[in-house]
Amino acid sequence: MSFSAFSLPVLLAIFTVAGLIVLACGIRMTGLADRIADRTGLGEALIGGVLLGAATSLSGTVVSITSALDGRASLAFSNGVGGIAAQTAFLALADMIYRRANLEHAAAELANVFQGALLILLLAIPVLAYTGPDVTILAIHPASIALIAVYLAGVVASKRVRDDPMWKPVGTRLTQQDEPDEDPQDARGNAGLFAVFGALLLLMGAAGWTIAQVASELVDRFELSASLVGALMTAVVTSLPELVTTLAAVRRGALQLAVGGIIGGNTFDTLFLTLSDFGYREGSLYHALGPDDFFWLATGLVMTAILLLGLIVRERRGPGGIGFESAGIVLVYLGAIAVQSFW
Repeated sequence: MSFSAFSLPVLLAIFTVAGLIVLACGIRMTGLADRIADRTGLGEALIGGVLLGAATSLSGTVVSITSALDGRASLAFSNGVGGIAAQTAFLALADMIYRRANLEHAAAELANVFQGALLILLLAIPVLAYTGPDVTILAIHPASIALIAVYLAGVVASKRVRDDPMWKPVGTRLTQQDEPDEDPQDARGNAGLFAVFGALLLLMGAAGWTIAQVASELVDRFELSASLVGALMTAVVTSLPELVTTLAAVRRGALQLAVGGIIGGNTFDTLFLTLSDFGYREGSLYHALGPDDFFWLATGLVMTAILLLGLIVRERRGPGGIGFESAGIVLVYLGAIAVQSFW
């Protein structure tokens, strides 16, 4: 299906509808993920970090893979790393609306701290690939395989951290505990929950493909920067489920799910780079990129480091009810947008 024949208003309408589908699916997935966390006993932080994080990232995954298959390395890469920056900023917004305490203090969970450190490690691997030799096996850089291995090892270790923690957060009156809140009206079995979850995944995947096609057409037609379109257009739109699920989870009192969903979604988003490298057939994806693309990766690294510091410090209540990490995250993100837009 070619989008080149469509006028700009039609393209924008298609893009908007696809974004709304992604948004609606993300809203529905939050409640399902909370139910699954309670039913399985795996906990909100782990389910948020793995299942919900991966599911809400599906549309973004499709955008990156589709762009890579079309030879658009910059769009594929910046969509992934731009999404990480946008989603981290969403967590700061959630902190601003949670008035009882600093969100990172109330959502005390060691698994989220571990996931934050894991994300920093995963984001450092592409930097090593970019600064290292241009070596590929079947047009795939070894760093892409390393990303998969580190991610899977991190998922296993994250469950171990939850089940047998060697460190525990200090409980305070502001700390929100992860307690099961099973809805007695929901008579569906686990299979039914996962079936609905799977159907929503298919819808999100189709919407992601549509978003990728429209973005590629806009880049070609108006000679836009693929890095800017990927980081601030496709990345933000495909990250809307993370915004909605985070706000909805905070409203439900599932604070560990909110924080875990963002951090876990970001760790899963690093696999966009692996999948993009697999789809990019012209050589190493990392050596087909420019400074603008790695600027967004560096932005995501800085924002994640600030978030991790906030999770460790656990400031009880900063000015206006938010901690230093939320203020810092927002300032870094807005500053990055300004730099990319005007320089």
